[in-house]
Amino acid sequence: MKVVDRYIGKITAGAFLASLVALTGVVWITQALRNLDLLTSKGQSIFIFFYASGLIIPSLLTIIAPIALFIGVVYTLNKLNGDSELVVMNAGGLSPAQLLRPFAFVAVLAALMVALLSLYLMPWSFLKTRNLLSAVRADFVTHVARPGAFNTLAGGFVFHYRERSANDGLLGIFIQDRRNPAQINTYIAEEGATLHSKDQNYLLLRKGSLQRQSAGNIDPDIVQFDQYAIDLSQFGAGDLNGVPLKPREMDTGSLMALNFMNAQHGKYDGRFVAELHDRFLNPIFAVVFMMIGFAALRRPRTTRQSQAIAIAGAAAIALLVRILAFAASAITQKSGWGVAFSYSLAFGTLACAAAYTFAPSLEYRLAQILLARGARPA
Repeated sequence: MKVVDRYIGKITAGAFLASLVALTGVVWITQALRNLDLLTSKGQSIFIFFYASGLIIPSLLTIIAPIALFIGVVYTLNKLNGDSELVVMNAGGLSPAQLLRPFAFVAVLAALMVALLSLYLMPWSFLKTRNLLSAVRADFVTHVARPGAFNTLAGGFVFHYRERSANDGLLGIFIQDRRNPAQINTYIAEEGATLHSKDQNYLLLRKGSLQRQSAGNIDPDIVQFDQYAIDLSQFGAGDLNGVPLKPREMDTGSLMALNFMNAQHGKYDGRFVAELHDRFLNPIFAVVFMMIGFAALRRPRTTRQSQAIAIAGAAAIALLVRILAFAASAITQKSGWGVAFSYSLAFGTLACAAAYTFAPSLEYRLAQILLARGARPA
């Protein structure tokens, strides 16, 4: 790598990392505040709070890294132009392809980092969060929930027990699940206890009944049971096609296998399709955002020419592309053509930025036309 490449690459990498840390820190603080209930109402330690908050960092980085790279590229090119270094490089015969090389190197490293996060670390962190929240709920039921009080474990899920038994079990249990307004489930049991099995936490009820009240049905359905287990990790998770995990909680290999199996049976499950393609597109957008910033600012400008319009235009385009990417993901959940739109958006933007970068400027084209006609440009 040449001296110029190392110089530009060092500035770009430093600006990228600084932006990444700053943006991640700000967003992480806002997200971590949502976990304060672990300390206030769930009775957990400060270690559990930071552990649960730290698990959201991989998902934040996959979104923030392309934006931070864009900021790093814009900062570097603006600095080079402000110090007249970009003018000297251009006058010294440095071509756009040669100028692009250090930025592309940093972008490839950023894309590899995002790929690692998106394909492996992000689903791992979501799965760990799911298991952690399950353990917190089990611990809440066993040690924190007060006897005689109506405790809320999740939105619309109310838990109550009369007292504890001699062996630390629960007596006189009442549970009402109103998360689905179309069907309200009420559990009444004489006793119960929490059970841990294969990384899953359950609330095991004994000698009780389950009342299901469906919308429009006056008389509830009543089921008597000797034992009934409630999975504490499934609050709000649901069950789709027999898969208990949410799409974001599945590893990439399992997600690909599930989509392939659905395709063979003629099924289209939009949530799983959108999640899979989002993971593959995240690294590509890192390169796309780098190219947007480079295309807007790679041409040298004099000190009398402001960079503000170019920076604002590049930022607006990057923001529009990011919004359209989110919209394409939402469309993919409903229709298969959203996949084609997502990839067309990414590679189309990349192609347009590259064409604008390497195409001769309008002034150069006008001069060539005038010279071809035997005239001199003014």
